[in-house]
Amino acid sequence: MIAPTIRWGILGTAGIARKNWRALRDSGNSIVTAVGSRDVERSRAFIRECQDAMPFETSPRPCSTYEEVIESSDVEAIYIPLPTGIRKQWVLRAAAAGKHVLCEKPCALNSQDLAEMIAACRKHNVQFMDGVMFMHNPRMQRIREWLDDGATTGDVKRIMSVFAFCAVDDFFRDNIRIHSELEPTGCLGDLGWYCIRFSLWAMNWQLPREVSGRILSERGSSISPGSAPTDFSGELIFNETASAGFYCSFLVEKQQWANISGTRGSLRVADFVHAANASEPVVDVNETLVPVRDVDAIPAMAQDARMFRNFSAAVASGRLNDEWPMWALKTQQVADACFRSSRDGGAAISVG
Repeated sequence: MIAPTIRWGILGTAGIARKNWRALRDSGNSIVTAVGSRDVERSRAFIRECQDAMPFETSPRPCSTYEEVIESSDVEAIYIPLPTGIRKQWVLRAAAAGKHVLCEKPCALNSQDLAEMIAACRKHNVQFMDGVMFMHNPRMQRIREWLDDGATTGDVKRIMSVFAFCAVDDFFRDNIRIHSELEPTGCLGDLGWYCIRFSLWAMNWQLPREVSGRILSERGSSISPGSAPTDFSGELIFNETASAGFYCSFLVEKQQWANISGTRGSLRVADFVHAANASEPVVDVNETLVPVRDVDAIPAMAQDARMFRNFSAAVASGRLNDEWPMWALKTQQVADACFRSSRDGGAAISVG
């Protein structure tokens, strides 16, 4: 049976949108029908470049405004990779227009805004999801089985994760990820979001009792009115026996690992954000490397394509997934608290 195809519009021409153009094409149940930019020539150039490299059968339509994409009758879902500082208004507009929303992370400037965005999507009966691709990797289900079997790791005691890359000079001149208004949480929002997400997932979505955060360095780009974190560490206390720590940075060489330590064993994922092998990612289980094979045996079905495939399948089914918005909101709540703590000298902050 051929899966129903969901028609997508993209707001903006950010670098991540180019990557996810391929993911949409590879998903098998999604097509891009419109791309919007404040400059229609930029939309045209984006479409031309993406079509040359990864063509859809029918070239998407360039739009000169985001509103035009949202109001299009041939668009059912909207992908929003716009800066965090302006995402809320476009999520609300898309929801009001009856469009399903996949939003890049961090989803909002704060959890209150995100709760409003999710409520708007629920009110208009449209799906909301944040763009955390690793959550759709089949490896996660296998790790969940090991965590829950009672024998492989036992009770979780400690989770540690690092996501970092060493930015080049151009990054610090004009990249919006260190723009104090568009991306005020800097590396925490861009990279720490993944670490927090992994920890919450490992703890079965239990919110930590308290968190603390430290900005180890901060800097603003040449176009930023202020500074944003470039080096950040955080600590999450779940209860008397379990905790998590994370580090994220734009200043150290690339790392993306996560460790889960338990009373009976441990799990280590050296590439938890972007699996080095898309079809057979590996997990270190008690010091033994175990490959997790792609049960679908579709080489092109990497985790980013799976994300769009899962989203489009949910839209086509007519049954909204209530877990996806919950994942986003809890991650935002913890990230908010870590950031508040960092602005208060690392003081412990209650979550919720």
